[in-house]
Amino acid sequence: MKLHLFLLACLLIYAASTSAQSQDTISAINNRLFELSFGQKILFISDSKVTEIRQDEAIVVPTSSVLLFAQFRPDKKLRIPVFFNLPIESKEFLVDGEIISERASPSLGTGLEYGLFEIPISNVAKLEFEVGYIYSVLFDENRKMRSSQLLLSRIRLQKGENLIMFLGGSYSLDVDSYGILFGTGTAF
Repeated sequence: MKLHLFLLACLLIYAASTSAQSQDTISAINNRLFELSFGQKILFISDSKVTEIRQDEAIVVPTSSVLLFAQFRPDKKLRIPVFFNLPIESKEFLVDGEIISERASPSLGTGLEYGLFEIPISNVAKLEFEVGYIYSVLFDENRKMRSSQLLLSRIRLQKGENLIMFLGGSYSLDVDSYGILFGTGTAF
């Protein structure tokens, strides 16, 4: 936990030191401080059955969910994401030829992201590479609140002033699970 806080502090210090650097290379996409995106996330392991899965050597069936993703950009490099992840199917795994299902919990989270670098593609398009540290909460079947720390990375394509498409991945440090996220949105 102390390592995670140290890395977060280093990320903030670096972001503050580089915030005074040059403007975006593409003038058509300057001054867009807020992103709102819809997408999907696919989770690849059950968070409540990790121990049993390892013991039973179960095959995990990926779980799909709807992702609502918003990002405030107070700085050229520093971003503050907020997300809501709503599962659209139950978690399933195959154990000894039987499919076992359980309720998948929605999650809500926020944290910090940092824009590592960007690559201009044309006069009106660019690719951005982001990494971040997210803190997520969810309510399990017994209405108990649980939390999870996530490492997040995204490749973000912005074309023109508004259109955004992204592809990324997340890794949960507490649960040892990973996911793929993708979607489209707009910048304000």
